[in-house]
Amino acid sequence: MSKIYYSFQDMPFNKWDTNRDQPENLFKFSRGEIIQILIAIGVLTIAFSFAFTRGLPLSNISGALANIPLAFLAIVTAFFCHELGHKFMGQKYGYWSEFRMFPMGLLLALFLGIFTGFVFAAPGAVTIMGNPNRDEYGKISAIGPFINVSLAALFYLITIATTGGVSRIFGFIAFINAFLAFFNLLPFGPLDGMKIFNWRKEIWISLIACSLLLLYLVYPFVYQ
Repeated sequence: MSKIYYSFQDMPFNKWDTNRDQPENLFKFSRGEIIQILIAIGVLTIAFSFAFTRGLPLSNISGALANIPLAFLAIVTAFFCHELGHKFMGQKYGYWSEFRMFPMGLLLALFLGIFTGFVFAAPGAVTIMGNPNRDEYGKISAIGPFINVSLAALFYLITIATTGGVSRIFGFIAFINAFLAFFNLLPFGPLDGMKIFNWRKEIWISLIACSLLLLYLVYPFVYQ
């Protein structure tokens, strides 16, 4: 009797070996994956809209509500583009790649953002099914932080070229991208940083140095 799998995460790795290098598997999203991405974006948008209010988050509800469009732009460019990079790089190498949210991580981010103004974001990750070699695994891991560093640099340049509220908006987006890059580059546990460090230490050093420099440069524009 054939075994029924209710999630691709439950399937043996070799189930996906025959799908490698087949173009029809590239750049595809499942319905469940799209729903989980939208949930993660929504929760993180609310969390960061509270986190970036002045004063205690709950004492400035109107400020948090006003921050929602800005927080949404920051999360889409930072979180979504980061995970998209992992997904598409995995698919490029022929592996089945899908985002899966981490419910407890999202709840923690929401709670901390609303009540403390500090967001510890562990919303989920792209799951790669298969057996990537060392080089593939390193590139799949590095692409997410690389995208964030690149976007942070781009938005920083726009920040210094503009003034007033426009400058603060782009500075905010640059800061979120730089922060997400730095956080994911920490060489601990399941974060991208550990995988990149074990793959190519010089690439890890370059990426984390760039993220720290960008955090230093952008910080005054966000908290002025």
